[in-house]
This record gives sequence, C-alpha cells and structure tokens, in this order.
Amino acid sequence: MPKHPLSRALPLLLLLLLLLAPHAHQGGAPQARQRGGGAVAPAPEEVLGFRPGDDRKLASWAQTVEYFRRLAASSPRVRFEELGRTTLGAPFVVATISSPENLARLSEYREIQRRLADPRTLGASPDRKAEALFARGRNVVLITCGVHSTEVGSYLSGVLIAHRLATSSEPEVREILRNTIVLLVPSLNPDGVDIVKRWYDRTLGTPFEGTNPPELYHHYVGHDDNRDWYAFTQVETRLTVDKIHNVWRPQIVHDIHQQGAYGSRLFLPPYMRPVEPNVPRQLVEGYTELGRAMAERMLKAGFKGITWDSTYDAWTPARAYSHYHGGVRILSETASAALATPITVRPEQLRAGEGYDSRKVSTNFPVVWEGGEWRLRDITNYMTAAAFELLRHASENREAWLRRFYSVGRDAVRPRRAGELYGFRILPSKNSERLVSILRRGGVEVETSPPPRRTRPGGHADDSEFFVKMAQPYGAFAKALLERQTYPDLFDASGRPIPPYDVTAHTLPLLMGVTVEPVFRPFNARGRLRPPVESVFKAHARGSTGPAPRVGLYRSHVPSMDEGWTRWVFEQNGTGYLSLADPEVRRGNLRAKFDAIVLPDQSPRTLLEGYRKGSMPEELTGGLGKEGVRALREFVEQGGTLVTLNAASTFAIEQFDLPVRDVTDGLKQTEFYCPGSILRTQLDTRHPLAEGMPGESVAWVEDSPVFEIKSDPLALSRVRVIARYPDAGTPLLSGWLLGAERIRGKAALVEVGIGRGRIFLFGFRPQYRAQSLATYPLLFKAIGGAVR
Repeated sequence: MPKHPLSRALPLLLLLLLLLAPHAHQGGAPQARQRGGGAVAPAPEEVLGFRPGDDRKLASWAQTVEYFRRLAASSPRVRFEELGRTTLGAPFVVATISSPENLARLSEYREIQRRLADPRTLGASPDRKAEALFARGRNVVLITCGVHSTEVGSYLSGVLIAHRLATSSEPEVREILRNTIVLLVPSLNPDGVDIVKRWYDRTLGTPFEGTNPPELYHHYVGHDDNRDWYAFTQVETRLTVDKIHNVWRPQIVHDIHQQGAYGSRLFLPPYMRPVEPNVPRQLVEGYTELGRAMAERMLKAGFKGITWDSTYDAWTPARAYSHYHGGVRILSETASAALATPITVRPEQLRAGEGYDSRKVSTNFPVVWEGGEWRLRDITNYMTAAAFELLRHASENREAWLRRFYSVGRDAVRPRRAGELYGFRILPSKNSERLVSILRRGGVEVETSPPPRRTRPGGHADDSEFFVKMAQPYGAFAKALLERQTYPDLFDASGRPIPPYDVTAHTLPLLMGVTVEPVFRPFNARGRLRPPVESVFKAHARGSTGPAPRVGLYRSHVPSMDEGWTRWVFEQNGTGYLSLADPEVRRGNLRAKFDAIVLPDQSPRTLLEGYRKGSMPEELTGGLGKEGVRALREFVEQGGTLVTLNAASTFAIEQFDLPVRDVTDGLKQTEFYCPGSILRTQLDTRHPLAEGMPGESVAWVEDSPVFEIKSDPLALSRVRVIARYPDAGTPLLSGWLLGAERIRGKAALVEVGIGRGRIFLFGFRPQYRAQSLATYPLLFKAIGGAVR
C-alpha cells in the first residue's frame, strides 16, 4: 500500500519542531536565546569540554571563570565581576543573577536591604515605612560553593545552577528571577580547585585515583577556611564579608558542602542542639521552615537518604556569619564519592551518624537509601535540586522573608530595658585594636573615648577605651564574640557526651588577652565611630635582641591544618622559617642548619608513620620513622630546641622516653572531655618564656595532653613547669569541660632538658587558628631564645 504524502513528511516536521524547540538541559529546563546578535548562552560542556557531573572530569579554575564570563556576556540575566585576588593570586569572583529588570535596579535593592537591616534609618514610624519596602524589595540569596575543595560537586553544581538560571524559560525559574537576586560564588577557595584538580589528574588511572592531595587544599588553613567567619584572617573570607555580605546583607545563605560517603545522602537544617544563644529566634524559625520545605519537596520528587536535625549544630559563629547579620544559613551536605570517581556502597557499609542511623527509618530520616553505585552525577543532582528548592521557597515567600529580615533588625536596635545588658567596655591593651578591627569588619559600631589619664594595668597611656552598645543591628555578633560561652551538658542514652560539630568556645577577649567588661547602664562615649582598620597579628615577642633563630617547621606529607596556621602566623609576624619534610629530617645533621624545630599539632602515629605503604605514591609514605626520631634526638642533644604543639607533645614523650606522662591518657570521655575550650593557666613568670607576661593566662585545649612529671629525682632535675592549671576549682573559662578535677595542678607547658638542648612541650595550641594572641609570646620566645 502506498504511503500517504503526509506520512512521508512527518519525520521532517518532527525534526523541524525539535530544531526550533529550546535545547533541554539537565533537569529538563530549556535554554533560551539571549543578547543582541542572537547569541546563545553556552552550555557548560561547550566551555569545559564535559558536562559537570561526568565521571572522572574536573574543571580548572580558569575554565570555571571563563564559563561564567561567557555566560554573562551572552545572558542579560547575569552580571559577573572579579572582587579581588586569592591567597595565591587567582581571581575571586561572584555572579549576580536575576531578571534583567532587577539587574537594572541593583543599587535600589541594595539600599532597601540596608534600610530594612537597620530600622533606625527609617526615622519616625519605621514599621509603616517598612511596608513600602516589603512591596518593592527582593529576596537576596547568596549561594556559596567550594569552600572545601575536595568537595568537588559543589563548584561544578554552581556552574549548573548558573546555567539553568541564565537560560531557562520555565515559569518557575522566571518567577525565581523576578522575586530574588541570586549572588553565586562559584568557589570560596579558587586556589583549592586547582590543587585538587592537579592531584586528581596526576593520579587518574593509578591505584591512588580519588585520594585527597598530599597538601592543604587552602594554602594556609585547609579545611579551616570554613572556620574563619569571625576572625577574618584569610583574604578569601575578607573579600566575601567586605564585598558581598556587608554590601548585600542577604536574607538567605546557601552553603553547599559534601560529607562522608557512608552516611546520609543529604543533610539539611534544622540543626542539632545546641543553637548559639545569640542567634535570633526568627532565624532559627527561618532555617527550620526552609530546610524542612526543601527536604519535603525533594522526598516527594524521589530523592532518598535525606536527614535533618542530626550531625551538624548551629553553635559557633566561625561557620555562620549570616546568623548574626539577619540571614539564615542553609548548610547542605551531600554524600561524597572518591572525588570525581564513582564508588559502590554496600548496605553493610552504611553507618549511623550523630542523631540518626542511615540504615533505619526514623522521624528525621524517613526514606532510607539502600546503597549501590554513587557517582559525581548523583552528587550534582542532589545539590542542584536542593538549590532550586531553596530558590523556589525564597521566591514564593519573598515578602515573608523580607518581613523576617526586618523583624531581626527591629529587635536588634530596640532600646535596652533597665537591668538588661547595655553593652561592653573594651579596655586598652596591646591587642584591643585588633579585637576592635574584627568587630568593625563584622559591621559592629564601636565608639571610642578619649585616652584615660592614668595607665591601666596592661594598658598604655595613649590608648583609648572602646565601647560597644547592644542596641545596633549587629550587637548580637559582638556579644557572641565578647562574652564567655557556657556549652550545655549534652549526653546520649549511654551517658557519653554528644560531641559538638566544631568547638565550644569563641571568646576573643580571652584568646587575645584583652579585658572586656559588660555594662548594664547607659553610657555615651565622646569619640567618633571609625571604619575597620587592617591590622596584623604581630606578637613582637621573639625574646632576644641577637640574631634571628634558624627555624625549621616540620611539614608532613599528611596535611596538617595546624602546620598551615603556623606558617601563616610566622609570616604575619616576619618570622623566617624553612619547611622540613620527612626526607630532610631523616638525613640528619639538623643542628648545622637549625636552632629550633617546630612540630605542629598532629597525631603521634601520623608523625611517625605518615601515609602507610601502598596508600599513596612511595615517595610520600613513611613519616618521620625511626631515622627521623633519631635525627631529632641528635638535634636536641647537640643544643637544638624542639618545640612540640598539642598532640605532637605526646609523640615527643613517647619517642624520646621523656620523664613526663599525660594524665588524660586512657581516660574515657565520661571521665575527661574538653572539645575545644578555653582554660585558665598559671604561668611561672620567672621562666624566660613567661617573663613579662601576666601570672594568669589561657590555653586553647582540644584533644590536648595534660602533663604530670615523674617523681624520680633525675626527672625533677630535667623538667621545669612553665604553665599549669589551678590547684582548686575549675580551670574552665569558656566552652565545655568534664572532669576538671583530673587536671587540677597539672602542667600545660613544660621544658625538658636533653643533652645540651631542650624540648618545649605545649599541651595546647598557642597559635590556635591565629586567634590566641595571648599565648603567641610563649611560642615566639620558645623559638626566639634558641640562639644561645
């Protein structure tokens, strides 16, 4: 039977319709033609050479930046700008994505954000004036990717999110663009993108494919770049705070992360207890509402393995700048693969997490993921789906988010009642200006008074006092940093303490040695407000007027954040050093090259063994080994100074058979527990290390040894205690401590003589995250006095 003419034409008609139809992208959203000349926004694979999420494919930072440049050049929905340069000189960038109409009025929307954040700017009848701003304003959403560079799905998902927002003609996406202004940071750590990609490409196809690089993936601080959101030490943090947070004051921050491979597939808020008490209740309600809405919609869409109210808390401001600046922080944590390499997870490999069990249904884990293959594409699918559910909620509830934002600001600036905390007085000291600079960078209004007529103890006659009033938009941020923390006693059903996700104390005056007094009555400082100042963490405490010591800083192939922080602190203080790797230590003859060697905080096993044989390329394995231990002992016996920090002190005790023991060794957490707290110490100011310092100081204690001197006469003649914990009461100043009686009168810092040299055992981190300025002098004098 002959075919009808229309039947012969049908395939051609279908082909024509397909060609005329918008191109589909991941998730089914179409592309759209863009700017003049008919330019079409590029698909990611046109620039990167692969689709983000493809197995075993990572983009370089240059490719990522080029994609965003080309996207902005072709889409009227995208503006792209470089905000500055990273630690290693790469461009630090942000994309602003919204409707063309909104992008044409960005300055107007920034002004609305400013006024809603600080109702004092509205004058009389602020609530009435705010109503008009609710109608005109847009919900500002900041999406940050890639702060931890081994979490490779994050920055790749940023590309996919931007592409869909820039090209889709879906009604839902158009509504998002109309109601929100999206600020997308493709990576908070661009240097790490290339560090990870170089290592991944080098090991691709080898037994080491998918391993983490043998260096910190942030040049100085590694994973701790996500712990810098109140100390502001790193350039990437400062760029984000100065040029995004403080300019735009976003209502919502979506911080996209990855977690371990063998737990839930995705974490979303609400967070576990405890919540830091200065986080406004409106924001707790906000992240709870938003997180649950995201999870509910994703579960309905068929995503499995989603948990909330587990694992992650909202205690420390080190990870949540927005919680003290009017916005919610939505942390999402998606399960990882082996970087970009697929893995297979067997059901028996799934394990329980804090607050849930990934093998069992519970109220906060309603749909189990049964295991199986897990790929980078799964990661990007979860991440992009979560991001668009967040944006959808932000769009549909635009006015509600603006009202919540305003209510936080209104509560913050209200007049204080009688007997309520009115503010803080910061007394003059060497580090008070640094503390004030941090507060001002965080948007806190700090007033000054004329210099006092008399010098206060520890102060300077020409220094001013500073005052911080609580009745201001970011008074809660100041309060969180200036007051002492009391972490609640939280235990599981077996009576073991429930660990915090990070640490329990963040009291900067204690760490910096600055006296701050709470004030409960109105005050008026006569000085003017001043903008933030750039100042560095200089200690000026080398303790010697002679030649500078030759310092070696041990650098394991197993990356140590404490080593990175130490490098940063040394460089900020102009302290010269050379990095010492395992091969050079093992070769010996160290005394000919160095006066002092510093072993940063690292576990004794890692220091001794490093990467185990077969786990990494041969040249990276082995640690210090017996040869390194022998060389370090020889260095000290010949007159060198060995400085060991925190867990590295346990290594020295074990390997050199020192006449000291750790009184916490072998104790259960129910008997002694101090997960990142500030403790009181007493210094022997007759010792050269403590000379000129106050008799009372502090120690940052986190998985730290506590020393007791062995009682034989030879030990007593070789060991001198420099810092000890008080004999009575609790040494806890801020944070959480269980079993205080175990360490009463015990030592926190000791000197042990060996041959012509000595070892300084620090039972704490004296340079903790570049915050513990009060104990910098102990470290700098330990290495500075090495030239004798």
